[in-house]
Amino acid sequence: MSIKDQVDDNILLRKKMDTAILLQEETITKSSEETLTKVDNEHNPLSVKDRIKNNPSLKKLVHRMLIPKGGAAPRLWVKLFLNPFLHKRGQGSTIRRRTRIDVLPFNRFELGANSTIEDFCTINNGVGDVIIGNNSLVGISNVIIGPVTIGNDVILAQNIVVSALNHEYRDVTQPIHAQKILTAPIIIEDECWIAANAVITSGVTVGKHSVVAANAVVTKSVPPYSVVAGNPARVIKKYDFDLKDWVRV
Repeated sequence: MSIKDQVDDNILLRKKMDTAILLQEETITKSSEETLTKVDNEHNPLSVKDRIKNNPSLKKLVHRMLIPKGGAAPRLWVKLFLNPFLHKRGQGSTIRRRTRIDVLPFNRFELGANSTIEDFCTINNGVGDVIIGNNSLVGISNVIIGPVTIGNDVILAQNIVVSALNHEYRDVTQPIHAQKILTAPIIIEDECWIAANAVITSGVTVGKHSVVAANAVVTKSVPPYSVVAGNPARVIKKYDFDLKDWVRV
């Protein structure tokens, strides 16, 4: 065998050894990760959030640390040291100074790029996430109580209530405030316009590019490309894609 052949064989052998070592390292790493995951699952079957939820005493303690007794607004330290790092703000988004942002760290709050929350609004994620998309406007004196998802390019005019929260009332042996809270998510899809003084109730979806007229009370979901008005709100117009026009219903 020539010297060149011996060198080639040595190079080939070295490559095989390197490959074998690499595969062995990957196998060990994978095995270690699986072992750690298994141990973690055995010793920590619940997340921190789940543990707090399932332990009434711990839940009460954490709640008092985050919110004063009888209040809804988070403590100052939560606003200053937790919320800025946990909640997402898109580039160019604006929250006016005279707003009440009652957002807590255990639920999501997101405000998309170039979206604005105007003065005198109340935003509350205490019982569910509040997600607001890009290029959307939450007008003066709106109240939004999660779980609520607002899409992109949405206009909410003035004095609107969007509340996904309800109170149980059917047990006449207890005051209503002592009974449980009920929630059902609200979704306002892209390009909608909600006019002044409207009310959107829990469990409602307002379809894409729809209009809710002023003073309407929306208790049922609104189809896309519709106009609704009244109390309770009903569809009065729909967009006809064949005619390319809004047609009265």
